[in-house]
Amino acid sequence: MRYFEHNSSLNVNDITISFTDQGPDNAPTIIFIHGFPLNKTMWDKQVELLKTDFRVITYDIRGHGESDAGNDPFSIDLLVSDLIGFMNVLEIDKASICGLSMGGYIALNAIENYPERFEAMVLCDTNCISDPHEVKEKRMATVENIIKEGVDKYAIASIPNLFAPESLKLKVTEVASVKNMILNTSELVLCSTLLALASRQETCSKLTDINIPVLILVGDKDIITPPAAAKNMHDKIENSTLEVIEHAGHLSNLENPELFNHHLIKFFELVFKDYLINRQKADHSILKEIRNKLSMLLAFRSI
Repeated sequence: MRYFEHNSSLNVNDITISFTDQGPDNAPTIIFIHGFPLNKTMWDKQVELLKTDFRVITYDIRGHGESDAGNDPFSIDLLVSDLIGFMNVLEIDKASICGLSMGGYIALNAIENYPERFEAMVLCDTNCISDPHEVKEKRMATVENIIKEGVDKYAIASIPNLFAPESLKLKVTEVASVKNMILNTSELVLCSTLLALASRQETCSKLTDINIPVLILVGDKDIITPPAAAKNMHDKIENSTLEVIEHAGHLSNLENPELFNHHLIKFFELVFKDYLINRQKADHSILKEIRNKLSMLLAFRSI
């Protein structure tokens, strides 16, 4: 078992990437990619769910959390290069990926350009379209506001868009945690990432090429990437499943983790059914061998 739970790091593309890496050796690998402007800790409840049976990796996208920002202009292509470089350094030939929002943009771009590196994908509260003109203008205005007014006001303004109205009242801890993640992200990284999101290319036209299992999850009250956007992707990806997470906005894994995790574990248990069956058989064989040795020891002592 590997347990690099906090502050593990490695060098990728001349920056230091912070990550966690947990779970059994030789198990299928699942890499979680967080949304903007958050960090890898947003996946804590999913890691706890999966780490018994799978190798589960979370990492901070460059400039977020504890990862370096570097000197290169931000783009989705660069963030995909970081992901592939990260996998290469860890010697991961093939993995499943789960991305939320910006993490989904990265996942879709990665699947399009490196299809041989992935065996399953989960898309959460994300979209395949490029930003329409009005959304690009809104992002540019946000960049100007951050420069003029700072991160505090941006964090306060972002929260109502990220969470469903009921979550703002009931998920106080989660709301406070997300706000803190935003406040701990520098103005430069916020602005650089917003520009990268605004300039990203669409991936909708390539969805029909995807031939791995795909799970699409979306909050029923997501106003940033609404259920209609998820349905659009589902219709284009042949081997996909769509599940709507009730009582959740844009951060469905934080707002309704019970239902989110239910669909997540169901998906991966199906994708890796043969592995899990064989592992269960191996575990039974080991237990049987231990029982036999214990019986022999007890019989020997009774002589």
